[in-house]
Amino acid sequence: MAETLKIVIPMAGWGTRMRPHTWSKPKPLVSVAGKTSFEHLMDLFETLPEPNRTEYIFIVGPYLGETQIPAFVEEHYPGITAHYVVQGEMKGQSHALYLARQYLTGPMLMIFSDTLIETDFSFLDREKSHGVAWVKAVPDPRRFGVAEVNEEGWIKRLIEKPQSVENDLAVVGCYYFKSSEDLMAAIEEQMQRNIQLMNEYFLVDAINIMLERGALMRVERVDTWIDTGTIDATLETNAFLLKRMNAKPKEYPNVKVLPPVFIHPTTEVNEAVIGPNVSIGPNCKISQAVIQDSIIEGGTRIKQAALTHSLIGRNCVVEGQPNKEEASSLNIGDNSEVRFEA
Repeated sequence: MAETLKIVIPMAGWGTRMRPHTWSKPKPLVSVAGKTSFEHLMDLFETLPEPNRTEYIFIVGPYLGETQIPAFVEEHYPGITAHYVVQGEMKGQSHALYLARQYLTGPMLMIFSDTLIETDFSFLDREKSHGVAWVKAVPDPRRFGVAEVNEEGWIKRLIEKPQSVENDLAVVGCYYFKSSEDLMAAIEEQMQRNIQLMNEYFLVDAINIMLERGALMRVERVDTWIDTGTIDATLETNAFLLKRMNAKPKEYPNVKVLPPVFIHPTTEVNEAVIGPNVSIGPNCKISQAVIQDSIIEGGTRIKQAALTHSLIGRNCVVEGQPNKEEASSLNIGDNSEVRFEA
């Protein structure tokens, strides 16, 4: 790929479905399977044909996003070229991309921050079409946007939440455009024509304008599509990734581990049953506890408690559950305390 590839990641949403965790941090910095979902997303780009010839554009929200995301990138990815654009008004996906237009020339790859797929980007240096939309066949596509494809394999149009099920190729939120300038021009027309849904400019409408103008776009199928957009989805993704990782935590005395489990090596565990499907972050202290199907973020202390289907934020305290035979399901944000009364 001769030109620099621009990788655009919109992450400016308020993350309301992930509260209370997103009161204190942007949604991409919530932990899942031992890392933030942001890190899992960045792992996808390791298969790019020329990973060093890239620039990242992060579209962040005001307050939390514009402070925490740059700090996280600087700490964990110091070698990349990164630009930051703040989307102060939530006016949709196309609006977010248009705000970044000063950085968008040549080819671009866009993926939503809560989309995790398994794919190989190495073909992009040989791609001849004007664009690619990643899709997954689903049994009931009516909850998603779908790609309608003609006999030659080209996308005819994208349909948001179709009424029927014959077009089952759900778009997963990852797109490649050979010319980001063409996409920006389509977004300009979208805004001039005021093509909105619920007061937001959706990207599928801009892409349909590109298709109307003669762009040739194809689909790239994936078998794995998981997300971190809700609490339930994040816990399901945690279980899926833990199985793929096949992590082997160190042995602890008086601790029974039921795989798959991730326990950060700096965490202390004593007199506990951990697993299955549990990830525990750094510098936690777990004792006299039974935990399954849960995510425990860093710095948290759990004592005398039984948890299932729980997402516990950073630096929390959970203790004193009188009956550990009946597991509790908790969803608590950073710096919270839950103390059960006897």
